[in-house]
Amino acid sequence: MKVLMLGWELPPHNSGGLGVACYQLCEALSKTEVDLEFILPYQAEHDIKFMRVLAARPEGVLEILKSGIAYDSYKYIYHDGHEEWKDIYSQAWHYERAAADMAKNMSFDIVHAHDWLTFRAALRIKALKKCPIILHVHSVESDRAGGHRGNPLVQEIEEMAMLQADTIIAVSELTKNAIIRDYGIPADKIEVVHNNIDPDHYESLDDYNAYRYLTQLKSQGYKVVSSIGRLTVQKGLTNLLYAAKEVIAHLPKTIFLIVGSGEQYHELIALSADLGIGPNVVFSGFQRGKQWRDSFGIADLFVMPSVSEPFGLTPLEAGFYGVPSLISKQAGVSEVFHSCLKVDFWDINEMANKIVGFLESPQLNEVIKNEMDNELINLGWQKSASKIKDIYSRHLLRATV
Repeated sequence: MKVLMLGWELPPHNSGGLGVACYQLCEALSKTEVDLEFILPYQAEHDIKFMRVLAARPEGVLEILKSGIAYDSYKYIYHDGHEEWKDIYSQAWHYERAAADMAKNMSFDIVHAHDWLTFRAALRIKALKKCPIILHVHSVESDRAGGHRGNPLVQEIEEMAMLQADTIIAVSELTKNAIIRDYGIPADKIEVVHNNIDPDHYESLDDYNAYRYLTQLKSQGYKVVSSIGRLTVQKGLTNLLYAAKEVIAHLPKTIFLIVGSGEQYHELIALSADLGIGPNVVFSGFQRGKQWRDSFGIADLFVMPSVSEPFGLTPLEAGFYGVPSLISKQAGVSEVFHSCLKVDFWDINEMANKIVGFLESPQLNEVIKNEMDNELINLGWQKSASKIKDIYSRHLLRATV
């Protein structure tokens, strides 16, 4: 079974959880005898053995380079030596055409495309090769817009593609319901396959934590609450800072560690100053490797206050590092991970109450950690990969009937 996978990023050149989910899912699929080729919109070294990774390079282009961790900036280097910068919409347009040109000379049974940036490419390839396409929805535009309508161009692409897809995979029941609500797609066309984590991809903590300042404060009785993710309206960090003000008023020895980058970075720094909690809030920027792991390791509690989170891998990652989580009820991960505290993203008072209650209760901490450990043992990508392979098999069976 040969599958052409269309995706926007893979580690270590990812800016968020999409790349992590794609990588770990593809590795699990490769163990089920699925032959994968993965087309990206940029060129980089990935050192991946279980699938072939290709760059969608338009004619006349020598190289396509992603700009650091930016999700929307690409440098095109042409054969004649000149350079151009493309924004995310222009890049999606070029990706669509380049991927389709590549597909003309490739042999595969199914196209599996991840999120709206690759959906038009999937539609074009479907028209060229007369093959089934599966759209994997990690989020819809209303998620990314924090519950608002968002970009009408992106909504148009999502709607057009979903109407023409052979099957849609949603990462949670929450996302399935959003697809039905936003685009009127029939429920029986949407399969729910939850994201997961593979512990083999996570290095353990060591004895030395990179956050020396916070380590020193903890030795003086401080508690640390961390939040790790993109600093965008979708992630609900403004509500967390308002809740932080109430927590700090009750427990002055509480530090909030905000890890990540995004368009709200300066806004959130200014808000913490305006709220008078600047000394208790640390913004570390985007982190990888040990600094990323230690962002969990230093924490007493991890908080994911998202306005709308289709799935949300970070509470599972926090659990792997032994840290309990408080997550918004508007997160798909709560469908498979129950040993965490939950709160409505908008309920600032209750968010603060639960943070304070947890930090003041060692017994609650111990109970949640025990339950969390038992749940994490049963999580893994193989079950999700098997479900997706069954979807592939159904489409191939229909094609032979």
